[in-house]
Amino acid sequence: MPPRPDPRLARLLGIEHPLLLAPMAGAADEALAIAVARAGGLGSLPCAMLDADTLRAQVTRFRTAIEAPINLNFFCHVEPLPDTVREARWRERLAPYYDALGVPRDTQAPAAQRRPFDEQACATVESLRPEVVSFHFGLPAPELLARVKACGARVLGSATTVAEARWLAAHGCDAIIAQGWEAGGHRGSFLDAPVATQPGLLALLPQVVDAVDRPVIAAGGIGDARGIRAALALGAAGVQLGTAFLLSDEARIRPLHRAALASARAAQTAVTNLFSGRPARGIANRLMRELGPMCDDVPAFPSAGSALAPLRQRTEPDGIDDFVNLWAGEAAPLAQTGPAEAIARALIDAFPPSG
Repeated sequence: MPPRPDPRLARLLGIEHPLLLAPMAGAADEALAIAVARAGGLGSLPCAMLDADTLRAQVTRFRTAIEAPINLNFFCHVEPLPDTVREARWRERLAPYYDALGVPRDTQAPAAQRRPFDEQACATVESLRPEVVSFHFGLPAPELLARVKACGARVLGSATTVAEARWLAAHGCDAIIAQGWEAGGHRGSFLDAPVATQPGLLALLPQVVDAVDRPVIAAGGIGDARGIRAALALGAAGVQLGTAFLLSDEARIRPLHRAALASARAAQTAVTNLFSGRPARGIANRLMRELGPMCDDVPAFPSAGSALAPLRQRTEPDGIDDFVNLWAGEAAPLAQTGPAEAIARALIDAFPPSG
């Protein structure tokens, strides 16, 4: 039996079991958060793609359904300056696909918007008073972070290196999420460590546990009870899982994303910047194979998706995922189908008794 996890985390977050739902923008809403909370874990809402009214509505539905803590997750990227030269290079790389599909090269289509944490988002947090607020890509400006903490929220931050973990601890995080190389979706990197140097969870987790004086949450490559036990043995106080819930009934992924996850392709993931401009892990598709998963011509996050949007709009209705981000971690083949609460309870069974 693995050692009992550090009890500080469950107490800190006000949860029964130290299992956290990873906030997955575009794939999860309050339904998935409610299911995990009902199992005794921490439900999370991804907020970077939500306007204030939508976020308030989701939180209201969560509060109506269950009396439990909730985590609101935000991005902390810096909006890039317009770069017409780089945008032109990227569109030129995509031109053969436009031509082959008969899509005019100057076609525009709406793309997903991802907003950084700002004054408006902070005011929304103050009005909603969530028990937990987590950040990706570092932390917000000190004055905004101080306001978040002043409303009573516990603050979590993602680290992909030991240096990032130390930085987060020094700048006010109450617990650190150690995000291994295996994790699906966007890398939480913010100190410019090259992606090729970022370690897997097996190496990262014990180093972070030794480096900081607060609870550490393991994320990346954990898909079942075996992964949870391994993380606990390496000193994790809890675990954060996302891909494990992507095939659940409550997941809001597109049918072609669900089909890819349920196929043998789920074992073939790579870290790519093609879809958003920042490194993120997803199931390999045609665009990643033909252009290579990483490309220097891709515009800075989050504007890269604008040029891909017309191609996606043209092909996705036909069930073609060539131009679609299929975010998933390396443990995707372990994902289970069915109600998310049942999936969460099966994962929670991996934790040793608290008594």
